Amino acid sequence: MDKEQIRIIIAKRCALEIKDGYVVNLGIGLPTLIPNYLPQNIHVTLQSENGMLGMGASPQPGQEDKNFVNAGGGYITANKGASTFDSAKSFGIIRGGHVDITILGALQVDKKGNLANWMIPGKKTPGMGGAMDLLVGTKKIILAMEHTAKGNHKILEECTLPLTAAGQVNMIVTEMGVMNITKEGIELTEINPEFTVADVQNATGARLIISKNLQNMLQ
Repeated sequence: MDKEQIRIIIAKRCALEIKDGYVVNLGIGLPTLIPNYLPQNIHVTLQSENGMLGMGASPQPGQEDKNFVNAGGGYITANKGASTFDSAKSFGIIRGGHVDITILGALQVDKKGNLANWMIPGKKTPGMGGAMDLLVGTKKIILAMEHTAKGNHKILEECTLPLTAAGQVNMIVTEMGVMNITKEGIELTEINPEFTVADVQNATGARLIISKNLQNMLQ
């Protein structure tokens, strides 16, 4: 499975969590693919923390508008009726609890729902951006991430990197499956049929709880 296949699998599955009428914030990187896979019969409002409500799918090559970019600097489109504003107003929306779902990437996540998605500037990422506010101001947090990084575990018993926020993650979606954070730990609820439960456990640095209703990963 190449990197592009992995990204598509994760983006398609995350798109299924977005329901009609939701306000959704998408982090930089992999989550920006999600608008390309939203069901046609739902209406959602995508928010970018640099100041937009009504973000659309990625533009076709050659049709980029330099005035429309997401928080990571990637080109975006604006749906009919979209609005733009300064980042102060955008974070007021976030902190006011008006975002239904935020979907972010991660460097590490652990069994308590703790998230680390930044390090010392200049090492891996330059900073946490708006993630801290999004994690505590959004109703549901989903991580969209590759299961491992160069063979190293990203899903752990306890994060070793500085935390962005503690206990805020609800769901993890990787190319191997879907996991929910529960009081008892990380529960595997869906599995990619290309992998076995043993494969998923071996790629995870925390003990997984295997759901009694484990099913194939929805797409």
